[in-house]
Amino acid sequence: MSQMPQPIALSRCPICEEPLESGDRFCGACGYDLSAVPAPPDDDPTLVVNGAGPAAGAAWPVTSEPAGSDTPPAAPAAGAHELPPTGSPVSPVTGVRFDRPPEPDEYPLQAPDPRVAQEAPATAEGAKVCVACRAGRVDLDGYCENCGHAQPRERDHMEQESGPIAAVSDRGLRHHRNEDAFAIGNATLPDGQPVAVAIVCDGVSSATRPDDASLAASRAASEALLAALPRGTHPQQAMHDAIVAASRAVNSLAAEPATAREHAPHQNAPACTIVGAIVTSGLLVIGWVGDSRAYWVPVDRGALPARLTEDDSWAAQMVAAGLMNEAEAYADERAHAITGWLGADAYELEPHTASFKPDRAGVVVVCSDGLWNYAEAAQEMAEAVPLDAAVRPLHSAQVLVGHALDGGGHDNVTVAVVPFPAPSQGAGSA
Repeated sequence: MSQMPQPIALSRCPICEEPLESGDRFCGACGYDLSAVPAPPDDDPTLVVNGAGPAAGAAWPVTSEPAGSDTPPAAPAAGAHELPPTGSPVSPVTGVRFDRPPEPDEYPLQAPDPRVAQEAPATAEGAKVCVACRAGRVDLDGYCENCGHAQPRERDHMEQESGPIAAVSDRGLRHHRNEDAFAIGNATLPDGQPVAVAIVCDGVSSATRPDDASLAASRAASEALLAALPRGTHPQQAMHDAIVAASRAVNSLAAEPATAREHAPHQNAPACTIVGAIVTSGLLVIGWVGDSRAYWVPVDRGALPARLTEDDSWAAQMVAAGLMNEAEAYADERAHAITGWLGADAYELEPHTASFKPDRAGVVVVCSDGLWNYAEAAQEMAEAVPLDAAVRPLHSAQVLVGHALDGGGHDNVTVAVVPFPAPSQGAGSA
């Protein structure tokens, strides 16, 4: 998940002590909103709040009545806290239970493994069945009527095929929602040639409504491309214009009431990164802003793969300036602080575009950093891509998402796989 430069964050969740990553807005274990929780005090707490119960030797206060007494207990004095019943592990001061860990707003229920085709069963009446207990009906609010589990939201795990291309997006294993989005589609050029389009956007986690930003940007860019290409607009110009359209869509979110309600001095306007690919017969066009990436993986694995984008990030700037090598830069905690993004508070928009004419068949991998964090170098990405990716793009996208989950799944993961057909005649890079 992309991040804007931020002040030093908490290293551990103040509630459950789970280690945190830089830029996390919610605890990956208990779901607490970290922006609303103050840093823990330096002194040791009297009571243990990690679900293990009270500190050793501390007894809970209890009430008792004389045997046979008919006199009702006296009401507590004004301002006093009523004592809990005998054996109830409840703090007499705060009323908080300490016999179990705090429950998040939503159960951290994960979507099915993307490499295993699973769907929630349905009842005879067509209602969905809970993916947790596999028995209860799911009500209209998305909760199981039997066990109460919140069901995975639509964006927790998404898969789509469109002609020869496919994309998969997953919430990952640590974040409470999916702030990535994608859009894929096909069109026909004026000369009758087919053209494929893939867009991947990654919401900036430190911004307001990053999930809305990525969704608005991916839709706007895709719609712009699928409208411009059939009219004969050159693919590289169409990509530039699509990124501008995506930027306007994200900018417009800053003025919406929902953003105004959420906005606070420490928050930024909705923001996201973007990367896109256009594939025609013999031509590949890439466009991007931020640190989402595109990779070229040839069908002939004897040929060299390549990374097709350069990050707008602190790490990339350090490498470009010769101040650090790539390994040092990306090991730094500031590595993912981006220097370019789409959003109302972004610097001057500078869409990057590049066109290529590969001389052989291959696939283009368009992804968020939730994937390339686990396969950063072009050769590493090529090793993660299945050998039959050009003919099974959806399966390949599922495998790549699984690769990120196996690596830890610390971020949302989104990938689109776009096959590039073998050109009729060889051509060099344009």
